[in-house]
Amino acid sequence: MTNYAIKAEGLTKHYGDTIALDGIDLAVPEGSVLGVLGPNGAGKTTAVRILATLLQPDAGHATVAGHDVLLDPTAVRRSIGLTGQYASVDEQLTGRENLELFARLLDFSRPDARARATELLGQFGLTEAGDRRIKTYSGGMRRRLDLAASLVGRPEVIFLDEPTTGLDPSKRDDVWNLVRMLTAEGTSVLLTTQYLEEADALADAITVIDLGKVIAHGTAAELKQIVGGRSLQVRPTNVRDTADIRAVLSRITGRPVEEPTRGLLTTPIEDEKDFTDIVVDLAARGIPVTEIALKLPSLDEVFFTLTGKGVPDDAPADLDKEPVS
Repeated sequence: MTNYAIKAEGLTKHYGDTIALDGIDLAVPEGSVLGVLGPNGAGKTTAVRILATLLQPDAGHATVAGHDVLLDPTAVRRSIGLTGQYASVDEQLTGRENLELFARLLDFSRPDARARATELLGQFGLTEAGDRRIKTYSGGMRRRLDLAASLVGRPEVIFLDEPTTGLDPSKRDDVWNLVRMLTAEGTSVLLTTQYLEEADALADAITVIDLGKVIAHGTAAELKQIVGGRSLQVRPTNVRDTADIRAVLSRITGRPVEEPTRGLLTTPIEDEKDFTDIVVDLAARGIPVTEIALKLPSLDEVFFTLTGKGVPDDAPADLDKEPVS
């Protein structure tokens, strides 16, 4: 029997006449990462706020770490950590002072608060910066400290609400590695994101939300099957071999061959044996290639197929970002 860190059924939330959530279901098995994808306004942040007891649903039921979000919100709060899109730390305090403050708010003694702050600064690579004020930190350092702050109380469940918004790719990788570290230690994570590669890299399962409804759920591989099968990509070493390679691909797969970018041939492929036959045929003919690979559709293609639109990384805020009243 699967034990769930988060289980939500039929969550519904209205903002006036606008439906932010329209009966969504979410499930996060213990020790796993659920990625929740969707554009701004899809309902991602609203769902997180409900699960974190910051907002009450109009209908539906949810438990987090075994506690009902409506009947026992205090127990839920003791069991979770929450990192939003923007750092919640105090810029006038040092990194260490911020962590000690969070620990004291969680009823740590002063010695225990100092010890926990020192432990987290080391864990997140911030020991040398620990006694500097936050206003001197880079964006990546602030994000790491913010994540560290959400872990002060050693929560069973972490909500990461678009945690890498505004970070450059290298700093995003740092956060990804931290998430992997958390899950390796048994922490359960609900990750909302607009970065499709982020969900692909981190999530054990993905739920896609659009206009307040769940429109798809599955592993990344399962969702990619929605778009269609695999494609074979071949990049010739010598341009003069392009026509010969095209002929080999067409003959073996029986499918049309396209050249979406100069020097890259691609064709749909259904039988893995065709891949082997193509490799053997090219080798027998002495035709060198720089690249040959089987490729699944990207999550970008999946999202476009499901919603008819892409996922903007810099879309403006909307009702899903409104402060909780």
